[in-house]
Amino acid sequence: MLRKRTAAQDEHGGNPKVDINKAAESNEGGNAETENGLWSRVTSVGKVVLLVIFIPPFLNYASLQREALVLIPKGGLSVDIGLGQKINLMCKGRGQPVVMLDAPTGMASDVWFHIQEELSQLTKVCTYDRVGLGFSKRAMQNETTGMEKVWGLSTTGRMVDDLHRLIKAAEIATPFVLVGSELGTLNGRFYSHIHDSEVSDLVLIDPIPEDVFEDEQWRQYWYTHLVPSLQAMQFSAATGLNRMLIILGLMEPAIKGETVSEDMIQRQKYYLSNPAHQSSAVDEHYFLNESASQVREISKYKPLSSRTSVSMITGNSFDEQLPAHLNQLVAKLQKKFLEQLYPSAKHIRVHGAGRRMIYKRPSAISKHLWKMIAQKQSKQQSQ
Repeated sequence: MLRKRTAAQDEHGGNPKVDINKAAESNEGGNAETENGLWSRVTSVGKVVLLVIFIPPFLNYASLQREALVLIPKGGLSVDIGLGQKINLMCKGRGQPVVMLDAPTGMASDVWFHIQEELSQLTKVCTYDRVGLGFSKRAMQNETTGMEKVWGLSTTGRMVDDLHRLIKAAEIATPFVLVGSELGTLNGRFYSHIHDSEVSDLVLIDPIPEDVFEDEQWRQYWYTHLVPSLQAMQFSAATGLNRMLIILGLMEPAIKGETVSEDMIQRQKYYLSNPAHQSSAVDEHYFLNESASQVREISKYKPLSSRTSVSMITGNSFDEQLPAHLNQLVAKLQKKFLEQLYPSAKHIRVHGAGRRMIYKRPSAISKHLWKMIAQKQSKQQSQ
């Protein structure tokens, strides 16, 4: 029996090779379309990644340029201290003795806000941003005369040199009351030993004992945990991530409350988003060991004048960010250095306060400083 030829067979002459070739061509076309679709998706993802990488830093940089102009503290001064360097100085109130406040490690002068506001009702109170922090932009090294070769940048020796030139340039009346917290206590001690005639009273709030860096566990915590975390914060600021976290409410300023102005809240956000500020904060922590060594040496060769009274203020609560044994180590060394170097010093313990007391329990510090200043003023008036 004969079969009828199909239309397909008539068209190709019944050649099976033609059918195979056509199927192959169809498969190749499908593969090409699949590859094109895959490449298109990869390109789209690449564009998104590039936007994520480059857009946030660019927007952050543009915002920082604008904020640097509008968030400068009202009433503050940009004081030229020489060497191409200017320092942001804020003084409030009138009277003597002047109180000079030096902030904790890596922090701008805003941290003293509550204390400065209260004490300025009694006398003149000044705060300043150390070089590189806040609104004291670090000068280019080629604009200096080489002082960094004597004292390394971001070390106590250089900071004290800057502070001394600031006192002279701003014509701050001496002798004054010098108050420091953490790194500020190292600066205060160094300054008081070198320029003893300029400091009537030295107040150390939660001081850093210079011998703490001789402990291996402390060094390990400081350089393998704390400093790397600050370096990560600096990188996050440089990439614009900090600003995004602030916008999302996942990162908040340290100083807040009903009495804190909106300008100050915005300044703190500016600091968190500013990689230059964060870089200087990293440097101050990284070189803290060197700063402590400088203070140790100056304490040996230039004892503090008996005319300068010393007070130490500490809390009885440990720092929750420090392991318990390191908290105990710091407390032990604080007591030791006070007994050895300043045996006549007054030690004030604030119940329920910790390392952040200057902005979490400021009234306790203001109370002591107010009493000290009032007594000095009363004594001056009676003479």
